[in-house]
Amino acid sequence: MPGVQQFSLWAPDAETVDLVLGDGRVLPMLPDFAGYFAAKEAVAAGTKYRFRINGETLVPDPASRWQADDVHGDSVVVDAEYAWRAQNWRGRPWAETVVYEIHPGLAGGFAGIAGQLKRLAALGVTAIELMPIGDFPGTRNWGYDGVLIYAPSTAYGTPDELRAMIDAAHELGIQVFLDVVYNHFGPDGNYLNVYAKSFFREDVHTPWGHAIDFRQPPVRKFFIDNALYWLEDYRFDGLRFDAVHAINDSDFLLEMAAKIRASVAPGRYVHLVLENEHNDASLLGSETFTAQWNDDWHHCLHVMLTDEQEGYYEDFGAPAAQLARCLSEGFAYQGEPSLHAGEKPRGTPSAHLPGTAFVICLQNHDQIGNRAFGERLQTLAKPEALRAAIALLLLTPQIPMIFMGEEWGEQNPFLYFTDHESELGRLVREGRRKEFAKFGAFQNAGTREKIPDPNAPETFDASKPEPAETEWTALYRTCLDIRHEAIMPRLAGCSSLGAEILGEKAVRARWLMADNATLTLAINLGHAPVACAPGHNLHFGAFEDQKLPPNTTCLWIDP
Repeated sequence: MPGVQQFSLWAPDAETVDLVLGDGRVLPMLPDFAGYFAAKEAVAAGTKYRFRINGETLVPDPASRWQADDVHGDSVVVDAEYAWRAQNWRGRPWAETVVYEIHPGLAGGFAGIAGQLKRLAALGVTAIELMPIGDFPGTRNWGYDGVLIYAPSTAYGTPDELRAMIDAAHELGIQVFLDVVYNHFGPDGNYLNVYAKSFFREDVHTPWGHAIDFRQPPVRKFFIDNALYWLEDYRFDGLRFDAVHAINDSDFLLEMAAKIRASVAPGRYVHLVLENEHNDASLLGSETFTAQWNDDWHHCLHVMLTDEQEGYYEDFGAPAAQLARCLSEGFAYQGEPSLHAGEKPRGTPSAHLPGTAFVICLQNHDQIGNRAFGERLQTLAKPEALRAAIALLLLTPQIPMIFMGEEWGEQNPFLYFTDHESELGRLVREGRRKEFAKFGAFQNAGTREKIPDPNAPETFDASKPEPAETEWTALYRTCLDIRHEAIMPRLAGCSSLGAEILGEKAVRARWLMADNATLTLAINLGHAPVACAPGHNLHFGAFEDQKLPPNTTCLWIDP
């Protein structure tokens, strides 16, 4: 049945705004002193509408809940009511989290993800993290070109299909996190400059253009309301905030975290995770942000596995020492100058933070997809070394993350793909190839031409994982069984006892667990055995003569 709907738009640069409904009705919207225009009208769910600026330009609602026909088309009124089955779900403590990052499009949309949940639960995954779902142009995109951040992409399914997937996850004890992008909008379908130029700052630039102006109260409200919308209307269990180092206002981040924390119902677990190249430990804490993706940890292991030194890997010329610091203190860079950042200091001290303040991984969408050919580690590293690194990932008292497909040893690439048309498509293709001109393997223009075209449908198709049950799956399941049984119950209050370098590619680290047991992990990715005295109650791995063999990870828990 029709109900009265409030339509509003912050349009400080518009003289007039009209609400244009799909049935042809045109309703003038009334302005107020703060730059908002508003109208109320009785409409039914499914009603299409757009806003008309100054009697000429039709634009979608920037807070559209769903789009009828991609980002340039009509917005749609959505029924927010849904009959949730997992009524008693309150989430899970952060220490119980094992994250599985997933691209909804490659997984077959929201319904396709729902079909994988039982398999993931059996593997030992306790949280899935969706790459951004805010509507973007076309049907193929990583999600970071989104322009309508309240609207689940029509390429992935309907709002109710999204809710049904989340509901099914909760019934299986799986948390659902969402990656959100608050640092920029994509280049196609963003109409904000038509009616709200002050949404952006002309004096501050990001890699994607003018920075968003978080000094403006309506701008702050737009993004904070979006975070609350996903957590409340869709019951997501947490959010991952993309590249907050490109948000030129840390006060906004703290305000957003405070308002989310104040809005969460008592007894409910909601987890907030940052991606932040600045390694700013001051943003992390129980009252602010739960954790941060620790790219330093990834880079250490990647260099140890592949010996690569170009790009940001040039900062990791001492990977064993830097890995030891990551295991014992969190960040490898805590104020030291970064070569990749032009010798500027990067990071702040992080040793005071718990290990669970760091999300670690061997692969994720960035670290695979930002390679020219999207190679996964299964095609770059020796299998025996990769097995040892996987064990370290899944048994370390930090929060492990798996990227879709790695648990069965997927070898198909994960490429950068988009669905931009004509001129923009050409610019994206040429820009992508130009990015790699500084790398040794791509000095020749002919070589760069071989980098896949992001807009080609074949690029998307080549990135589709092919699920299988393999010896890799058995390794992940074994390690996660150990984690659930021996590590998770002891994680609350866990603290580092330090780490030491055993060899060029070998490290040993120790932690005091909640029950006063000592957890020891040792890894050797070198070519020769290294001295390492074993502990007691061996859980994973074996060696003799106090020599840790190459390509081995061992774990001990001493009571």
